[in-house]
Amino acid sequence: MKNTLQEISKLAIRLDEFVFTSEQKKLEWLGQAPASLEEIEVAEDRLGIQFPESYKDFLLITNGFLTPRDSTEPTFQKVDEIDHLKSIDTFLLEVWNEGTLAEVGEQLKKAIVVAGINDEQYFFLIPPSPSYDKWQYWKFANWIPGEQRYETLANYFDSVLDFLKS
Repeated sequence: MKNTLQEISKLAIRLDEFVFTSEQKKLEWLGQAPASLEEIEVAEDRLGIQFPESYKDFLLITNGFLTPRDSTEPTFQKVDEIDHLKSIDTFLLEVWNEGTLAEVGEQLKKAIVVAGINDEQYFFLIPPSPSYDKWQYWKFANWIPGEQRYETLANYFDSVLDFLKS
């Protein structure tokens, strides 16, 4: 995943279509310093979960990451900023828990917002449940009809890189 994040950083900065700091340009890196194991454990305790290994790996590479793509990709938060969706956006839960939307709404009740807290879109980690035995990775935006699912966190970042290359 680190190589993909480095490629995203370098390519986005070379394209020069976004606003970057002089330090980001100099380092060719859109990430932050890595999170410590202690910071990760504190967040897990606070949220009452254990993160999937892929997300822990991400945090050990970078504790936050700007994902540029015409501003349609969410910025990944630092580990101490992430929280349950129910604590961040209760309106979204209300909307997605009515009628035919209720199935998605049930999943969103468990969602952890790891990206997009101040953006127009979110990226969620959804813990395993009886109906789905693995972690789920969802991008969720008002302009997307429903959730956009990814098999892994690495798949999401691969899609960001593919878009930047196109």
